[in-house]
Amino acid sequence: MKKGNIRALLPIGVFLVIYLGLGILFEYGMKIPMGFYNIPIVVAFLVALLVACFQNPKLKFDEKLELMGRSVGDKNIITMILIFMEAGIFVGVVGRSSAESVAYFLLSLIPARFAVAVIFVVSAFVSTAMGTSVGTITLITPIAVAVSATSGFSLPLCIGSVMGGAMFGDNLSFISDTTIAACNGQGCAMKDKFRENFAIALPAAIAAVVLILFLSAGHDVSGMDIPTYDLIQIIPYVLVLIGGAIGVNVFLVLLVGIASGAVIMLSTGATAATDLLASMGSGAAGMFETTMVAILVSAICGLVREYGGFDALLYGIKRVFRGKKGGQLGMGLLVGAMDIATANNTVAIVMANPIAREMAQDYGISPRKSASILDTFSCVFQGVIPYGAQMLVAITAATELGHSISAFDIMPCLFYPYLLLVSSLVFIFVIPERKQ
Repeated sequence: MKKGNIRALLPIGVFLVIYLGLGILFEYGMKIPMGFYNIPIVVAFLVALLVACFQNPKLKFDEKLELMGRSVGDKNIITMILIFMEAGIFVGVVGRSSAESVAYFLLSLIPARFAVAVIFVVSAFVSTAMGTSVGTITLITPIAVAVSATSGFSLPLCIGSVMGGAMFGDNLSFISDTTIAACNGQGCAMKDKFRENFAIALPAAIAAVVLILFLSAGHDVSGMDIPTYDLIQIIPYVLVLIGGAIGVNVFLVLLVGIASGAVIMLSTGATAATDLLASMGSGAAGMFETTMVAILVSAICGLVREYGGFDALLYGIKRVFRGKKGGQLGMGLLVGAMDIATANNTVAIVMANPIAREMAQDYGISPRKSASILDTFSCVFQGVIPYGAQMLVAITAATELGHSISAFDIMPCLFYPYLLLVSSLVFIFVIPERKQ
């Protein structure tokens, strides 16, 4: 094994110090709400890239630009960026009302005594359909607060169920940032990663629902008023889910979703044509930061790899984690550490991707498995950290409705992420990997 050059990892260290240091200062020192998300992450990565450019003076700047260009121009990076754009347009077209229709439709089918379990299932479906856990939590948390107020169920239990379901969908959705980043970064088909992930996530989800039903049993509850909803608006989500599950090309799946969503939104009068075009633009623009992160991280990693940084990191990992199973755990902890540092599971995956891909080759881990591990472990950590966007958005939504609640009230009720970790470890160390 090559020992590499540990100093080549300095740009990654610089980014983590800037982002994590300022995040802690803003969030806990200056008490700025959503402190971590007030830091321009693109600027932090630009500083890290500048540090990488100043390293290794033996290489001319033009040679460094060529290295960065080759790394950014990789087929998987270009594919990832295009899918980011298309997924953003889809979410912009179908909009908020479509997701609310899904939620109210499912809530209207089930008796009130099962309301908390329904909240979990609703959040899971909406997040899988929308591809965003934060968007799902923003939409469903007010409904969960209403369920708690009208039924008497514990508010932390209701909000924890929303967050758990949202992370289930974030992990599995075909249009989630994390899925797009993991699949394209590891070079595997989305349907293959979905099948791998589903086998891990489903037992955890079932166990979470059973636990929620047990904890909510025996309550004397009453129903809640269900607002009107338009069931036809669910169709674009269903088409995307079915198309992705059966293995239709993701670009075609999203085009079908965008086209069907546009026709439905226009024909039902939910939006005007000019507003629809504006929504498409804002949806694509919403992916700007994620796209820029992918480009900048690719450029940084191109230089770090050339300088021997990846060799040094892999050398250290191999000394600690032995064998194929140990390599899988090391890969999971790698992306988990990145997530703790950045409080963003998509960024964590993008940063871990090139290292994980080399680990997969060295340890003999299939692309399908490595993509699944990156996505699953990033969702486990992102789902429980008290300063993550998911937690902060849930607390903010509850506070705006007049309920005081803290992250530490909710964390004991985050059953799904904890169970997902257990399920992941079982699939790594107990259940043999199925053949390709």
